Amino acid sequence: MRTYEKTHTWMKFSLDLREAPAALWINLGQCQARCEDIKGIGLPPEIASHLERLFLAKGCSATTAIEGNTLTEQEVLSHVDGKLDLPPSRRYQVQEISNILAGCNLIREIIPDLAAGKAALDPALVKRLNAQVLDGLTLEENVLPGEVRKHEKLVFRYRPAPAEDCEYLLDRLCDWINRKTFTPPAGMTIVYALIKAVVTHLYLAWIHPFGDGNGRTARLIEYLVLLQSGVPAPAAQLLSLHYHLTRSEYFRQLDQATRSGGEVEPFLIYAVQGFRDGLGLLFEEIRARQAEVLWQAHVHEIFRRKGGPGAERQVRLALDLAAAGKPVPLSELATLSPHLAQTYAQKSAKTLARDAQALVELGLAEKTEAGFRACREIVSAFRPLEPGPIWT
Repeated sequence: MRTYEKTHTWMKFSLDLREAPAALWINLGQCQARCEDIKGIGLPPEIASHLERLFLAKGCSATTAIEGNTLTEQEVLSHVDGKLDLPPSRRYQVQEISNILAGCNLIREIIPDLAAGKAALDPALVKRLNAQVLDGLTLEENVLPGEVRKHEKLVFRYRPAPAEDCEYLLDRLCDWINRKTFTPPAGMTIVYALIKAVVTHLYLAWIHPFGDGNGRTARLIEYLVLLQSGVPAPAAQLLSLHYHLTRSEYFRQLDQATRSGGEVEPFLIYAVQGFRDGLGLLFEEIRARQAEVLWQAHVHEIFRRKGGPGAERQVRLALDLAAAGKPVPLSELATLSPHLAQTYAQKSAKTLARDAQALVELGLAEKTEAGFRACREIVSAFRPLEPGPIWT
């Protein structure tokens, strides 16, 4: 008998969700459907690329912030774009971010091999990801990046698996999650991937096979499993975001899973609920970007047909008014952007008023008590019905 079988009796490497609450399966089904919806949304490549970079920055920021990194999402995004400059005292934080970014890039590179069966989520890959997480960081003397620990640890109140069993347990975990247990039926690939990702995370937390970086390694593996299943790249960062946004609950759920004797369901319910909520926010973000693209196309189409010397001014006014997102008094319209300020500096106040009124007459804006606002809702395909016939 191995030592862990006496000290960590709950690590059975089995999962039975037949008695799981219906809400879990409903949420899992909604996650599958929402991911499929997101994959089918059309966006210009530059906007899709921006969203992917934005959520990559959010995910990297979140997974390091859980461990105490204080770089903001905006600072991380600047680093992703190669524009961040910090004083020497904070450069170790940049290194932590760089390591997670490199881990994400490594995962993206090997996804084709994983899909083709030329590679697998095995102990060697887990160790490689841990080595990347800890690369270039100042570590305790007995911590070796990418190598299974040889010493005992205490993590808050929790004592992880005995060091003598860590290598064996890591082998067994990888063997288990690659079995038919996690092979999805048709149409349930993302459902099973979510379960697999979260369960792997939980077992890695219990085993704690490395001297440091176990949480970051586990969250990278979640990213890998989700990306491999076809989850859109921005959505594959949502579990890390959820854990960060609910950090105290994240640690409480991990602790409860241990103290309850290895109950997986509560942590799984917590993680899936957060992933589903995150998908809703991501979907709204994508819809907002899509609506912006449609609005711009609609405005340009109207003025393509209209023509006239004031068309260029009115196009810019319509776009900048929409970007304001709120009613703007006539006196402030010219200050919406440097371009408008320069344009109307050489025009009279009457010209600005006529241009604004032209947008109203074209249905692109309306005049309210608070000022002029863009009617962006006209590009929504199925708005609530309004009085009057459809055709005249």
